[in-house]
Amino acid sequence: MQKTDFTILVFLIAVMFNFTACEEEAVPKPKAELRLEYPKQQYSLLSGSCPYEFELSDKARPKFLKNCWMNIQYPELKASINLTYRPVHGNLKELLREAEKLTFNHAIKADGISSVPFVNNKNHTYGALYNVTGNAASPLQFHLTDSTRNFITGAVYFNAEPNYDSILPAIKYIERDLVKLMETLRWKE
Repeated sequence: MQKTDFTILVFLIAVMFNFTACEEEAVPKPKAELRLEYPKQQYSLLSGSCPYEFELSDKARPKFLKNCWMNIQYPELKASINLTYRPVHGNLKELLREAEKLTFNHAIKADGISSVPFVNNKNHTYGALYNVTGNAASPLQFHLTDSTRNFITGAVYFNAEPNYDSILPAIKYIERDLVKLMETLRWKE
């Protein structure tokens, strides 16, 4: 092999390495996930003429309705917690059955329904928090009672078509408020 042929061969090999070495390997991009951050809640006592009181987030807008029912709006999340108060007059089993029926009516659209029992002996509040996964109309529901005189049910609703995966961050945000409401609810004597 002559020196010029060898030089040309080395040059061609160098050019080939140059073009192939700089090429980036194709790597699939990771799935992007939306990260929503909500402001930290500050709580204060909400008390009115009804036989109950509890701590409520400063991001919520309460509206008392007749019969001590309440609508707690979350304008920024386009959501609300609807509270229903009923006095107990020897009908506790019926009230509990109605509350559970309301929750399990969502079973058609739900992927699952889990419940967490709630007991606060200090405040005499007993009940459960229900988490309804899937595209159900109400992803969170609860009931509380003192077993003798008072009964409250609540349900979270979003002013949007139910898409559980899309609203999950908002559900978790409101769930913290709902747990705080349940932990701090006191019956007025």
